Amino acid sequence: MCQFHQRKTINKYLTRNPQLDIAIDLQKIMYNLTTTTEVRFTNKLNAWHIKYRDTLYQKSINELTNKSTYKHPRILSAYKNIIFNLPYLFTYKKYTEFKIHNTTNAIDGGVFSPMKKLLKIHNGFTKSLKIKMVDNYLINYNRK
Repeated sequence: MCQFHQRKTINKYLTRNPQLDIAIDLQKIMYNLTTTTEVRFTNKLNAWHIKYRDTLYQKSINELTNKSTYKHPRILSAYKNIIFNLPYLFTYKKYTEFKIHNTTNAIDGGVFSPMKKLLKIHNGFTKSLKIKMVDNYLINYNRK
């Protein structure tokens, strides 16, 4: 998971202009994702979780159905998404010898975009022919 797409995912859950303090503070933590270290980010996230734990897991009961639901399900989903992707967010710093970028911008428009166009043009190909074409494309791309 690249950091850019993680931030976009969290913005989807929290919106651009959250109103609740719990969401505003989580958004501030996410805003600093690209400029911080894994330890600092994890510490801030843990401190946020401790501070807002009661609010985050607060439930309400629907009077019509008598079912309990989380009061802030989108914020909880955002937090769980960050926790799930946390081991992958700082991979580019762990393996510096591979020169991995913290975003996928370099491959989104450069490597895969022309390949997708090529596959779209040859839409009638069988799966095996498409795999051969992708292999050939990537081998030739590496030679450049």
